Amino acid sequence: MTIQNAVLQGIIQGLTEFLPISSSGHLSLVQHFTGQGGEAGGMFTVLLHMGTLLAVFIAFYKTIWELIVEFFRMLGDIFTGKFRWKGMNPNRRMIFMLLLATLPLAAAMLVKDFYDAVASDNDIIVEGVCFLITAGLLFLSDHMVKGRKGAGEMTAKDALAVGVAQAIAPMPGISRSGSTICTGMMMGLSREYAVAFSFILGVPAVLGANLLEVKDLLSGAAPGVDPLLLLVGMGVSLMVGLLAIWMVKWLVKSDKFKWFGWYTLVLGLCTIGIGVTELLRGAPFTF
Repeated sequence: MTIQNAVLQGIIQGLTEFLPISSSGHLSLVQHFTGQGGEAGGMFTVLLHMGTLLAVFIAFYKTIWELIVEFFRMLGDIFTGKFRWKGMNPNRRMIFMLLLATLPLAAAMLVKDFYDAVASDNDIIVEGVCFLITAGLLFLSDHMVKGRKGAGEMTAKDALAVGVAQAIAPMPGISRSGSTICTGMMMGLSREYAVAFSFILGVPAVLGANLLEVKDLLSGAAPGVDPLLLLVGMGVSLMVGLLAIWMVKWLVKSDKFKWFGWYTLVLGLCTIGIGVTELLRGAPFTF
């Protein structure tokens, strides 16, 4: 892997992690066509998420800080017997909704090997199908009536629905941000809150995956990763990710998600076409 390739993947990660077009799907295609797939490519993909994770902390630092403070206040109330289910403030209620929405990830861990195999194989037909699923979600959400639910009105059913969407999103081609934001909007969340909830919900999942990969990297179990290229890719994904977050906030308010629906529809059809051609010729296209 060259530094140019690391920069390219960092740009793609920063843009596609937050824009509703699937970062894992795009990185899988780049690695497929540049011969950078396999275990090393899969690990580089996961670690690039560290840059976009930092972008989330920077973009939503106020909300995240308020949630952290409220979490410790809640612990204090629990230990002093002052905790009450009824009458929780919006931040405390959001904490419970985030915890509830994270539960489906436990079920997803049972099929982690399947997700990894799909992301690192030499067949991109599955990626194409997943892009079409993303397109369907984006088209559907663009026709939803604007919801009004915020942190104080979100229900357990809403949280679980968004959590299930996140649990399915590791499939390359299914956008995590797109699927969770769209599901939140379908459940009646306001568009601004659906965006904030989606991005903050992704923090535990991305952080957990990165901790596992860093452990392998430090132990020497992870193959073929140059630390310098990794830092370059992460830095680029951070800067581009901040720009992408701002774009998503504007796109959701402006009802522009259908633009990405058309994009992922065309990309999915092209990816399936190329994948079928590769199967027929018995070899992948590389650049």
